[in-house]
Amino acid sequence: SASALPGLVMARGHRIQEIQEVPLVVNSSIESISKTSAAVALLKSLKAYADVEKSKDSRKIRAGKGKMRNRRHTQRRGPLIVYSQDQGVTQAFRNLPGVELANVDHLNLLQLAPGGHLGRFIIWSKGAFEKLDTIYGTTRRQSIKSNFRLPRPKMVNTDLARIINSDEVQRQLRRRRPNGHRAPLKKNPLKNVQVMIRLNPHAKSTRRAEQLRQERNRAKKAAAKKN
Repeated sequence: SASALPGLVMARGHRIQEIQEVPLVVNSSIESISKTSAAVALLKSLKAYADVEKSKDSRKIRAGKGKMRNRRHTQRRGPLIVYSQDQGVTQAFRNLPGVELANVDHLNLLQLAPGGHLGRFIIWSKGAFEKLDTIYGTTRRQSIKSNFRLPRPKMVNTDLARIINSDEVQRQLRRRRPNGHRAPLKKNPLKNVQVMIRLNPHAKSTRRAEQLRQERNRAKKAAAKKN
């Protein structure tokens, strides 16, 4: 479904500005094309060849040691051709830079969302597109795949703000509490002098007497050092 959103497809870098609609579904006669020249002419007529040129221009040498490990070049992904029956379509499109092909019976998630990024530009043949309901099922038809169920939305209405602010929901909520009394912050009297004096008024004179005693002791030590 992400490949049907033009915003996500363009966010991946695909050139679909001149394409009339996505997903792009073409006649099943594309499956019988066996010449690369005919494949190029078809993409140009669909105004999808700009994505192939983008992929061709992006080919460059990889940075790092990967180019010594049979990964010498990097290249952006182009359109994905999904077909139902191979009547020469793989031979026609396999040499176009960035173009990949996939059988609708064996769709690969690494091709549908390369790198985990949704929104691959996909060109469907009519037979492959109509076969999706048979393979994956619908809300009324069971899938032919074993132990597979089509994901269904948990909510019928996804406008959560409208649900929360509706009269039916607000009527069941309790009333808003008035501003209550906030508990004051308790201070440690052993660290805060003013709090200690408030609890023990005699602590001020005791603290002052201790300071005077320390001053007299320092004075005595200083006088002893001079003598």
